[in-house]
Amino acid sequence: MVGNLSRPARFSATGWTAKFLVSNLHRIRAAGSEVAMAQAGAIQARPPRVGVAGAAVAVAGAAANAMAYLVPVVGARQLSAADLGALATVSAIAAIVGVPGLGLQLAVAVHRARHPGAATGRVAWLTAAACAAAVVALTPVADALLHLPPAAIAPLALYTGAFVTSGRWLGELQGDERFVRLAVGMAVLTAGRYGGLVAGLALGAGLTGSILAGTATALLIPPALALLTRPTDRPTDRAAARPDGCPADRAAADRPAGSATTDRAARGGGVRARQVVTASSATLAMLAVSYADLLLARHLLPAASSGAYAVGTVLTKGAIWAPQVVTVIALPRLARGSRRTLVLATALVAASGALLVAASAVAGALAFRLAGGPDYASLGRHAPVFALTGALYALVFVLVNAQVAAGARWPSAPLWTAGAALFVTAEWLAPHTLTGIMWSAAATAALALALSALTLRRPPPP
Repeated sequence: MVGNLSRPARFSATGWTAKFLVSNLHRIRAAGSEVAMAQAGAIQARPPRVGVAGAAVAVAGAAANAMAYLVPVVGARQLSAADLGALATVSAIAAIVGVPGLGLQLAVAVHRARHPGAATGRVAWLTAAACAAAVVALTPVADALLHLPPAAIAPLALYTGAFVTSGRWLGELQGDERFVRLAVGMAVLTAGRYGGLVAGLALGAGLTGSILAGTATALLIPPALALLTRPTDRPTDRAAARPDGCPADRAAADRPAGSATTDRAARGGGVRARQVVTASSATLAMLAVSYADLLLARHLLPAASSGAYAVGTVLTKGAIWAPQVVTVIALPRLARGSRRTLVLATALVAASGALLVAASAVAGALAFRLAGGPDYASLGRHAPVFALTGALYALVFVLVNAQVAAGARWPSAPLWTAGAALFVTAEWLAPHTLTGIMWSAAATAALALALSALTLRRPPPP
């Protein structure tokens, strides 16, 4: 009896469910359409935001390169040959000692992407102090070996410390994916780093006076960037605004306000010195290996041939830096373990390189003419090789940044290995000609790419 009573009830429930689905099918379809439209709208809305951010960062980067180029141009018209050489030496010292600033930005960006709101002040000031101290340590040899006036070293130390510190705030903006503000911060850094120096040269202040003017404007960089990076909304609001919503963001958003574990659990502690050292060594390796062929050409080739090679490396550097905005935008998501971002970034950089190599093959003579003048147009047949070298290094830089984002201990090892191979090949194996060094550099870039791909590992969870 119980069984007979239960069967109709079961069938009645099934029938009622079927009737409900049929009668409300149009509503279900409408709801599904609304969800699909909302998802499509989100997907369509995302590229313009990324596009605007990417364009802003690209413009800021181009402006920085233009201002750096303007310093020797104006200096050549205002300084004597001796002072111009001293200015070039001072600029080289600042660039070399300032590499930890780039490493600081990279380390802070990776850490903040995994741990929003993580502390960065202590390691930033320690890095800046170490770089300034390194400049001061050059004082005993500045006059004897480099023929620099001692009065230029103390301002240079302050100048270097100021722009190294900027890596902290730029890294925070990059890690928090506030890319438009990052572009503004890059513009602030460019204006502070080069504006006073160019103004001093243009006004005829001389070498020391121009360095003092540059130092005065550089000291304005830290407070300006600190003001720029002040949060305009709550951290949870920024987390919700992220399209991918990293786990650290969701955990912080779910925690009650005033929780005793909020800061330490969500932020994962401050940035460690080891992270800055690792990122700095990777940055230094990237710069060293990509400029090594130029130095070897200067060492091994006659003056005229080394000059021609220098013109060719303009194409190499263009192919390296043209797609770097992709790495800047991708880094925070690489730090959060997004394999899709790595694939997409690699594809975009590869496409950029292929386009530049193809353009160099079609218009190589024009490329050399634009880079060095009509005297070098005959070398246009070599343009695709120089562009290929830069395109390969651009891919290497994506993978090295992904390694830093993944927390690898020695992301620079493939680059140093490839650089050593280039030195041995160019010095003892390849012919000491323009084409010999050119093909050695291309092979080195391919080796660095292969080694970096082999050592790539999956990022740890945030």
